[in-house]
Amino acid sequence: MRDPAPRDPRSGAFRLARALSAAALVLCACSPEEGPGDRLNVFAAASLTDVFTDLAEEFEAEHPGTEVVLNFAGSSDLALQINSGAPADVFASADTDTMGRVVEGEGLDPDWAAEHGARGVVFAANTLRIAVPPDNPAGVEELADLAAGGTAVAFCAEEVPCGAATAEVLDEAGLEITPDTYEEDVRAVLTKVELGEVDAGLVYATDVVSAGDRVQDVVFDESDDVVNDYPIGVVSTTSDAALAAAWVDLVRSPEGERVLRAAGFEVP
Repeated sequence: MRDPAPRDPRSGAFRLARALSAAALVLCACSPEEGPGDRLNVFAAASLTDVFTDLAEEFEAEHPGTEVVLNFAGSSDLALQINSGAPADVFASADTDTMGRVVEGEGLDPDWAAEHGARGVVFAANTLRIAVPPDNPAGVEELADLAAGGTAVAFCAEEVPCGAATAEVLDEAGLEITPDTYEEDVRAVLTKVELGEVDAGLVYATDVVSAGDRVQDVVFDESDDVVNDYPIGVVSTTSDAALAAAWVDLVRSPEGERVLRAAGFEVP
């Protein structure tokens, strides 16, 4: 059953309030007793939740006394938090355009950027998939089936990378589909499908891998036309650029590539 009056995550005022609230929580979480190197704040796209959670355990084991604090959300909200002064050390975005907003706000550490790239380093890529409940109640077999009457569909809000990719792939396919709900990030779309609240949702390939048998994966021809590149970079507000760079190095290491591939990401 749908909420009678959902708050639209595409609303600029709503997204700004949510992002500023999240930034305030991150700011409050830093106690004055903690010194540089004790805490690493990693801001990452929601689709990286499983991969970065696994890598955080390894990073903490390799850097005793360091706590990795992971902040997962839609990339656009994270970019807004960073540009509003949230104390991030690393930012990993689900697309290059959103990383560009951080770059334009002078959000990347200039020394790191001078060595590795002004717009971050691409470390992974992802493509869209249709996720449906295990019994596929609407009989979805291709992208055009999402336009069928009576099929409840969830998309990401267009402001976040998965939503922008959705809009692009629909345009490539010549389809106009108004979903029943827009969600603030890709994991929220996946949850709608897992709970059976919608018949289908457009998510990333990595999300269907993460969900396992809780959803069915429907691969569609147009998915190869839109690929999201994931850039990562050290943020200018970092309290320990060397530690932040070590996290980026882990993500790009052979072990990081192994975890990314296992999660369904493509690795350059």
